Amino acid sequence: MAKKNTDKVVFHQIKVLDAGAKGVSVAKAPDGKVVFIPNVVPGDVVDVQTFKKRKAYYEGKAVHFHEYSEHRVEPICEHFGVCGGCKWQNMKYSQQLYYKQNEVKNHLQRIGKIELPEFEPILGSEKQFFYRNKMEFSFSNCRWLTEKEIDSTEDLGNRNALGFHIPKMWDKILDINKCHLQEDPSNAIRNEVRAFANEHGLTFFNPRAHEGLLRTLMLRTASTGEIMVLIQFFENDKANRELLLDHLYEKFPQITSLQYVINNKANDTLYDTDIKLYKGRDYILEEMEGLKFSINAKSFYQTNSDQAYELYKITRDFAGLTGNEIVYDLYTGTGTIAQFVSKKAKKVIGVESVPEAIKDAKLNAERNEITNCEFFVGDMKVVFNDSFIAQHGHPDVIITDPPRDGMHKDVIEQIMKIAPEKVVYVSCNSATQARDLALMDEKYKVTRVRPVDMFPQTHHVENVVLLERR
Repeated sequence: MAKKNTDKVVFHQIKVLDAGAKGVSVAKAPDGKVVFIPNVVPGDVVDVQTFKKRKAYYEGKAVHFHEYSEHRVEPICEHFGVCGGCKWQNMKYSQQLYYKQNEVKNHLQRIGKIELPEFEPILGSEKQFFYRNKMEFSFSNCRWLTEKEIDSTEDLGNRNALGFHIPKMWDKILDINKCHLQEDPSNAIRNEVRAFANEHGLTFFNPRAHEGLLRTLMLRTASTGEIMVLIQFFENDKANRELLLDHLYEKFPQITSLQYVINNKANDTLYDTDIKLYKGRDYILEEMEGLKFSINAKSFYQTNSDQAYELYKITRDFAGLTGNEIVYDLYTGTGTIAQFVSKKAKKVIGVESVPEAIKDAKLNAERNEITNCEFFVGDMKVVFNDSFIAQHGHPDVIITDPPRDGMHKDVIEQIMKIAPEKVVYVSCNSATQARDLALMDEKYKVTRVRPVDMFPQTHHVENVVLLERR
């Protein structure tokens, strides 16, 4: 059944049983241990070459297919299997939804261990490709080579790349020809930047040597058709910087916001950098139900605009507002949910730790002529206290949309203490959501659950839960 192969093990004719965490599928080895296998679909029967062995599991890759799953489809992207960004592109979309709903159910049952209602069906995304409104690409002067290229005797020529990090490799960049995640002109802009840079000898970043002019490219698009382009330069080379930026603006006059940053830090995060506006304005506008939201380079906004609208509608529906409620929107970000529900609330209080986000929220509320929303900056576990509630009113409904780590225990304790009638919990991580629901179970009963697929072709899933006071 198994044999040694250069200190590794090959398992023959293993049936893939399930889709596991992080988009990797699961099988059982002959010894009963779990085997994690990428780029396969439940139902496939494969030979597996293992490359890692742990006490309870193996990690391996499929080296031969004996049978293909009925749920398998042909990936449309030429980079599938190397890029690592759309790990489920070889699986029928209906099955992707099935496994996402299953993951949420398993987390809430296994981690939460609480009484649950019947789940409402997961809401799929109408767009299964070209749905993202934000993409970030990295430059490299030493692109990732495929096995075919490594084995080739031909001169590989230019090694410059503009694309994505190879999974688990911080310094390896896969050069991307066409990505199916963001609508055009995303591909056209990225490919033009690379072509122009190569033609004019602009240097691409080397993360090991920490040198080179071009570091990252960020593209943001909006449902309104507006486009933001931000290029991160490592070196302060004014002549070449303006050469590239001027060319881009001339080539793509539809660009609404053209910005740049000079960043010679050890990391390429934008949040502590000074972003410069080169052409246009420093934000783009997103629109939802007549509300306009300005999105700047540092703004957090749901990455799938169309599906964000569906997510917010479900959130508002779960809240069941009549126009008389005081609503607290915790982790409000730029206040999109707060403003979206405001017309059905008496007053909405939004709290967020990022000052720039609250500044945007206030500007957006002013733009939208919303007068019943107030926004406050502060660490949630500190600002959300008794005096804050005494000042702004006791909430009838709390909406919370925390980061992946979930809510801080102090925030949960405060919610339990003030005990609003309803809590609507929006989460991008149902495991930490389940943990938090268990902590609230003494006072709250989960009465509605509905997963929402924001990211087709990936394993990621959002989930909305309604908790009602017992």
